[in-house]
Amino acid sequence: MSKPLPTPAFRPLYEQIKILLTQSLVAGEWKPGEAIPSEIELAGRFRVSQGTVRKAIDELASEHILVRRQGKGTYVASHSEPSYQYRFLRVMPDTGEKLHPHTVFVDLRKGKASAEVARALGLKAGSPVHVVKRVLQFRGRPVILDEMVLAAGRFPGLTMARLEEYKGSMYSFYEAVYGLRMIRAEERLTAVAAEEPAAGLLKVKPGTPLLCVDRIAYTYGDAPVEWRRGLCLTDGFSYTNELA
Repeated sequence: MSKPLPTPAFRPLYEQIKILLTQSLVAGEWKPGEAIPSEIELAGRFRVSQGTVRKAIDELASEHILVRRQGKGTYVASHSEPSYQYRFLRVMPDTGEKLHPHTVFVDLRKGKASAEVARALGLKAGSPVHVVKRVLQFRGRPVILDEMVLAAGRFPGLTMARLEEYKGSMYSFYEAVYGLRMIRAEERLTAVAAEEPAAGLLKVKPGTPLLCVDRIAYTYGDAPVEWRRGLCLTDGFSYTNELA
C-alpha cells in the first residue's frame, strides 16, 4: 500500500499577516522608533479585515517587536527608549532596585570565530570577528564581565572609540549605529568558579562562585547577530526572569 500524503500545513490568516509585517521590518521599510501604517491602511494593503491586522499587530506587540501608543498609533520598538534599553538585562540587585549599570570597556580585538561561535552565528569556523570585553558596574561595584563576539562583516569600522563615545546599552548601539535591532535571545546558565583574569576584573578571589550566562541574540528573521558569555557575581545579585 502506498503511504498517505502529508496534510498541508495550515497557517491562520493573522499569522500570515504577521509574517508579512516581519518581512517588511527585515527589509527596513519601517525603522526602529518609526510609526507603521494604520490598521485600516494595512488591511487595505493586504486585502484582509482590520481585525486580522489587529491580531497580527497584537502578537508582534506581545513579542516587543512593535509597541502601541495610546492615541498615537503603533511604532517599531526601539532599544533607545528608556523602557527597552535594558530589557535583556536579567542580573539585578536582590534589593529589587532598578539600577542601570555603568559600562567600562576593557578590550576590543579582531579574532577568528571558534567552532562554537561559528555554529551559533551561522558563520564558517575561522571567519573574522570582533571580540568585545566589558565590565558592568552597579554603583561602582563590578558585577558582570561580558565577552561579546560579533561577525566583522556586520559591524564594519567598529572601534573602541565608537563604543566608548556612545551613551546607552550595547543593543541600542547596534541599532543606532548599524541598524540591527535585537528582538530575542536564547540563554544557557551554568555555575562556574572565577579564574584569572576574570577574577581580577571583577575584583574577587579566584575560585569565587559565578553565574555563567551564554547568550545568542537575534534580529528580525531570526538571524543570529551576537554570541555573548557573561560572568556574573551572585553575592547580592540574582538572575531574574518572568515566565508567562
